[in-house]
Amino acid sequence: MIDSIAVLPLVNTATDPNTEYLSDGISDALINSLTELQQLHVVARSTAFRYKGKEVDPQQVGHDLNVRAVLTGRVRQMGDRLDVQVDLVDVTTGAQLWGEEYERNISDVLTIKQTIAREVTEKLRLKLFGAEQQKLVRHDTTNAEAYQLYLRGRYFWNHRTADNIKRAIEQFQMAIDRDPNFALGYVGLADCYGLLEELAGVPATETIAKARAAADRALQLDDSLAEAHTSSAFVFQQMWRWQETQREYERAISLNPNYPTAHHWFSIYLRAQGKFEDSLKEIQRAHELDPLSSVISQNIAELEILKNDLNSAVAHCKEIIELDPNFPGAHDELGFAYLKQRRFDDAIAELRKTVELSGRSSRTLGDLGYAEAVRGKRVEALAIEKELEERYVRHEALGQYVAEVYAGLGDNDKAFEWLDKDLERGIGIRLIFVRWWFTFGELRKDPRYVDLVHRMGLQI
Repeated sequence: MIDSIAVLPLVNTATDPNTEYLSDGISDALINSLTELQQLHVVARSTAFRYKGKEVDPQQVGHDLNVRAVLTGRVRQMGDRLDVQVDLVDVTTGAQLWGEEYERNISDVLTIKQTIAREVTEKLRLKLFGAEQQKLVRHDTTNAEAYQLYLRGRYFWNHRTADNIKRAIEQFQMAIDRDPNFALGYVGLADCYGLLEELAGVPATETIAKARAAADRALQLDDSLAEAHTSSAFVFQQMWRWQETQREYERAISLNPNYPTAHHWFSIYLRAQGKFEDSLKEIQRAHELDPLSSVISQNIAELEILKNDLNSAVAHCKEIIELDPNFPGAHDELGFAYLKQRRFDDAIAELRKTVELSGRSSRTLGDLGYAEAVRGKRVEALAIEKELEERYVRHEALGQYVAEVYAGLGDNDKAFEWLDKDLERGIGIRLIFVRWWFTFGELRKDPRYVDLVHRMGLQI
């Protein structure tokens, strides 16, 4: 029996880049289906997709990722026809365990995915009984159009920009319109609404009801879905309902201990609770499951900065950037590590790069404004503050981003005034970051900080 596999992203050989969602989506869906099998270790998506667009030697990839089998392939859409070729390689011997080509209508994409998953488990000689065989298909829709829309939604979701999240919402909504009983479609919708505050600056008050409704419907349809419990936990976290948050994360991990996102988001929850050692353990577990994930690695660097292990944080960030140079989070953390080392020019360069790579997001502007203020560039800091205040009026920024700039300027009164604006909403995923985010270090020495934390239902 072969007990570990990497599903590499299938190559899109069509000339139309708009069909990329199919090659990515089938790969993504195969990873998710195979991950349901407890007896099989499946390399997580973020790590597997690092090989996208590269010429790969399956044996070398297998050795690098410490797995015994690698699945590769290609996808080509020609009008309403779909051509999918897959090959399964034994890493130890280099022998092809199995290969197949599927020429079907595009409406058969779900059937193709299910067939590949079943064939892979057979060729790996996994002994699956009835319940385990059902795991490979139990979360799928029976509506072909809904499934294609879901794949499009996840494709946009994985790009994690404000515009792409909004496009993902449209696709997920159409998917559940086609199949109102498609649990994963509701999970996708909940995840998108949950991230609009983070990525687009949209106040959680405008999205939380939709996020909660989508998560609840997903659980109603399929209570055994780890992704649904993870999404539910994330929404409860935005609502500052801490007991429900912890219960849902723990339920998700019990259902699928190998789901990296559950460990990642649980780590953030534990940081909000002030349990930094427990937070580190969870993010390290996420990293074990998904070692090449940029965002998970970024979180490890963040905790290293909090422990004042700045040299490790700098080295860690540089490793991420070497692998993924356009990932804003690594430049952001590196900027703060440099800032704490008083390497101001280097810090500003990295934070400006973060702003550029993020599409000038409000969150990254707050970080840059803070750094400009700390290094004594008051004019530059106030220019950013003005831009953020204008965005706040348009519901494109949170009050805490303005507060960051004032914190850097040493104006605690103004900083708390803007934090209170967010607090008055009574919900939000970002305000809890005041517990640990670097820009609020001096504010945590102010007596008003304790009151702010208590009003979120948290303990010091």
